[in-house]
Amino acid sequence: MAIVLSDVGEFSVSATNGLCVTAADAERASGWVPKPEGMCRGELCVPLREGMRHGGRVDLAAFWRALGNPLLHDERGEIWLLGAGADERNAALAGEQAPDFSLPDLAGTPHRLSELRGKKVFLTTWASW
Repeated sequence: MAIVLSDVGEFSVSATNGLCVTAADAERASGWVPKPEGMCRGELCVPLREGMRHGGRVDLAAFWRALGNPLLHDERGEIWLLGAGADERNAALAGEQAPDFSLPDLAGTPHRLSELRGKKVFLTTWASW
């Protein structure tokens, strides 16, 4: 048994050889539906490459890596994290707006973020901890 954490929830799955799971577990844990043409989410289908199917099971870790998504697991392979890929994260952030705030420049003159609306702005932060 393994625990899979993903953007669709937390699931206990029957895993063998890493993260080889049943088609039903693959769908529950990832949101991707195994079909004859590959793994599908909505209208998008990604073919399963050689070695991604093992005796009726889906190697979810290999599939996730093939998507270019981050994948983490503990040493014993009991807990797996299927991370969101960069495209998915960028799409989620594309419509977001940073809250308005004011900071002084090096001369001490305050500037509001809202003064820059409509312009490209690069915000970065840093913390010492």
